[in-house]
Amino acid sequence: MDVLVIGSGGREHALVWKIAQSRHAGRIYCAPGNAGIARIAECIPISVTDIQSLYTFAMEKEIGLTIVGPEAPLVLGIVDFFRKGGLRIFGPLSFAAQLEGSKAFSKRIMLKYGIPTAEARVFTDHESAINYIREKGVPIVVKADGLAAGKGVMVCAKEDEAITAVNMIMTERLFGDAGAQVVIEECLEGEEASFLVFSDGNTVIPMPPSQDHKRALDNDEGPNTGGMGAYSPVPIIDRDMHDRIMKEVMLPAVNALQAEGCPYEGILYAGIMLTPEGPKVLEFNCRFGDPEAQPILMRLQSDILDIMNAVIDKKLDRMEIEWSDKPSVCVVIAAGGYPDKYSTGQTIHGLEDFDTMDDVIVFHSGTRSDGGNIVTAGGRVLGVTAVGADIRKAIDKAYEGVNRISFEGMHYRKDIGSKGINKQLLT
Repeated sequence: MDVLVIGSGGREHALVWKIAQSRHAGRIYCAPGNAGIARIAECIPISVTDIQSLYTFAMEKEIGLTIVGPEAPLVLGIVDFFRKGGLRIFGPLSFAAQLEGSKAFSKRIMLKYGIPTAEARVFTDHESAINYIREKGVPIVVKADGLAAGKGVMVCAKEDEAITAVNMIMTERLFGDAGAQVVIEECLEGEEASFLVFSDGNTVIPMPPSQDHKRALDNDEGPNTGGMGAYSPVPIIDRDMHDRIMKEVMLPAVNALQAEGCPYEGILYAGIMLTPEGPKVLEFNCRFGDPEAQPILMRLQSDILDIMNAVIDKKLDRMEIEWSDKPSVCVVIAAGGYPDKYSTGQTIHGLEDFDTMDDVIVFHSGTRSDGGNIVTAGGRVLGVTAVGADIRKAIDKAYEGVNRISFEGMHYRKDIGSKGINKQLLT
């Protein structure tokens, strides 16, 4: 079958790379794609939010399956639109996608169905939000209600920081309409991990846990980003904790959407804080994470199109998904200044070296072709992803790859995966 992947980041490059290995895959298209994706798929210059044009393209090309990478088209209802037109598409309906599209909606669902999460209040009024901050004290977390590309969450250690965050979100509209409401919640203590599952609305199959590195700088310092790297598996999620997350979080969340009249079909991602009281949900996402998709898909041994078709056909209970035992690590290389102001158009050197490397792949995120060169075109530029016999070997391979790449102003964290090593030493 011919396949259309929607998106342009490292997650979509990893998806296209895995789809290309499928026995079912015919021609692969990606809209809009990037310079790395263009090596294995035909890139189509259509925006991820131009649902009508994407639908028209899929109809004209007789696309057998469309796969949605980013969250924005899911929240806008692309799955609803394609299905009404008779096209097969992988992802949740817009009602279910509100789990990511609205933090207020997500919080209401968690409270209604007893899913463990932080205490929180939702505000539409600026002054009421500030009064609540003064009442509760700090540390406290301020979140834009809507989509903010992973940057709408501010952990505030001081009262003036929290008030400034509310002003930026609600008054200055730093994140546009995403700031019409603000969610203010308690600051949970513990270690964060990412837990993803495939769901067809009835059957739920977990993926190996992973851990993202949100902060821009080493030692989890600096501003929040879309993600500076990830690794899988995560030693802090042992078998008991894995089963507890499934029982207390993932299965109740899928059952909750079923009870609300909209079975959850696609990928459900929970950002989990492992607190002294147990796992608590920080947020839900309705798609693969980026960069979590890169190490997870590097470990996937089953045919990804078999899995996605089983989800759509509600036959996931017939699937046995196989994963490699080898850990995988992704180190994101970003433009200097990211996540704030950064420049683009820098020529990237060293990409040709990876044709001869084993177990290391460079997934493109913010790149484009410029004549005979590949240049930077975004904040997060590349994700160097490696597998190894253990976490240390995977880390070493990934950084060996990073050291072969250069462009003006490039920035990356030097401690991706180190928590995994430290936890392994303790167990």
